Order: sequence, then structure tokens, then C-alpha cells
Amino acid sequence: MPLLLTDSEVAAGLDAPTTIAAMRDALRAAHDGRLVAPPRATAPLDGGRMVLTAGHLVDQWYGSCSYDTFGLPGSEPVVVLHDAGTGGVRAVAVGTELNSRRTGGLGGVAIDALARPDAATLGVVGSGRQAWAQVWATAAVRPLREVRVHSRSAARRTAFASRVHAELGVPARAVDSAAAAVAGRDIVVIATSSTTPVVDAADLAPGAHVNAVGFKQVDRHEFGPDLLDRAEVLVTDSPAQAAGYAPPMLAALPPYAERLRDLGAVLAAAVPGRTGADQISVFCATGLGGTELFLLDRLVRVAATV
Repeated sequence: MPLLLTDSEVAAGLDAPTTIAAMRDALRAAHDGRLVAPPRATAPLDGGRMVLTAGHLVDQWYGSCSYDTFGLPGSEPVVVLHDAGTGGVRAVAVGTELNSRRTGGLGGVAIDALARPDAATLGVVGSGRQAWAQVWATAAVRPLREVRVHSRSAARRTAFASRVHAELGVPARAVDSAAAAVAGRDIVVIATSSTTPVVDAADLAPGAHVNAVGFKQVDRHEFGPDLLDRAEVLVTDSPAQAAGYAPPMLAALPPYAERLRDLGAVLAAAVPGRTGADQISVFCATGLGGTELFLLDRLVRVAATV
């Protein structure tokens, strides 16, 4: 019988180092051509969309992830993992935790590959599930000394800072503006639902690395072209998905597209990442297709050894 996994079981089985290692392997597999991951497919629905991603790790597994954009309380992504040899279903994960952890894991890989080795301070704009996953992963790849967080809700940013300290053991404090959150920080995470820029690139310190997780299309974007103009190292986890956004992703349009690098290629040393301590590096997360499946496969393997 296939495993049926809920959010609590995913959380119990996937710590940050395991998740980040799986996402690093997935990016390398995509770069090598072993992970086949086409751009997202969508089906218009009344008032929203159904979104489908798929992936195939050659000769091992294939599967899909489906979710909708309605934002209803009971709406949950469904990830289905099949054995490539038999076609049988190996596992099904229902809930948001797998997607949050894989996005955090991809962000952790980007920070490990692109942030300065001595980076130790983090500024976060956003206080939701995706922002938490980024901090969770960052703490696994850099010895953080302090986290600052800003979001529109004073109560939520204060609770977020308290959670960082309680669960990760990192000093954290809520601040009253995005500028205060990012100024002087070695690493910056932007993870909001804003459709207009929330960060001014002029506030970034020389040598900062930025993970941009939220909207990044021409018609809605949590950062503006000023961030891309300032970035000397511009990276994404899937150039194909970046180019396939509709409307287009800012970083996939001229004059930025020719500078947009593949994180998997950086990991493989096929293209350079950061080459100077004062460079601004930016990771535009797209959520490489197939990574939910890669992480579910890793979770099943971990469960089999327990």
C-alpha cells in the first residue's frame, strides 16, 4: 500500500539538513538532465486556476503535484509519487508542509551557494509560512547571530521573532519597517504576498545576498527592477520556468535574461556564482518542478530506515 503522509508526518520526517541535501541533489539532477521537469501547466477555473507540476527522475520515479489558487481554508496541495518501473503509487502527501519545506530547502541551497561564507545576519520581510521556511533553512547553512523581521502586522512579526528565538535559538527582533529589516544585513529574505515592491535596493548593504520568494512578474512583484539592476549575480532554480511565466517574470526579460544563471549550473561549477565579497547576489525562486517529488522520495527513503 502507498504511504499517505500528512503535514505532521512530513514535519516529523524532514529536518532542515535532510531537506537542503535533497534539494541540492535535485538541482544537480536537473542540471545533469536526470530530473525532467517541464514548466507548470494551468487550467482556468471559475475565479481561479488549478496548477499542475510534474517531474521524472529517470529510471527511478515520476509524479505530480496539484493545487489551486482559490485560497480556501480546506484547500491543500496533493503530491503523488509513482515508481518508474511499475507505475505503482509509492506515496501521497496531502497538505502544505512538503511544499513549504522544499521551497525553504531550495532557498537554503541558494544561500549556501551564493551568500558570503561569513554571512551571519538575516533580514526578513514577511512573516508567513514561506518566510519561516526560509529562516529555518538559512539557520542550517549559516551560523546566524541575529534575525530582524518586518511585516505589515505588528502582532505577526513579533510572534515570528519569538518563534525564531524559541525554535532556532537565534536572537531575533521585530522592526517597524522593511528598510530597518534589511539595512546592513548579510542575507535578506523577501517572502510576502505583496504585488508592489516592499524593499528598496538602495537599502541593501554591499555584499548582501537576497532570496526573493514571492511575486516577481511584470504585473505584480514584491521587488522592483532596482534590485535586478543592482544584482551582480542573478540566479534562479529554473530558467525554463522563469521564461514560462505568464505574464513574464521580470528577471527573464531583457536586459536581465542574459544575466540570469541556473542554480544547478552554479552548483556544478559550470557557471560562476559569487566571485567577490562586495557583490550583491539575488536568487529568484520559481519552485523547480519535480522538487516536491524529489523531497517526497527522500522522505519515503528516510521512513524506510526508521
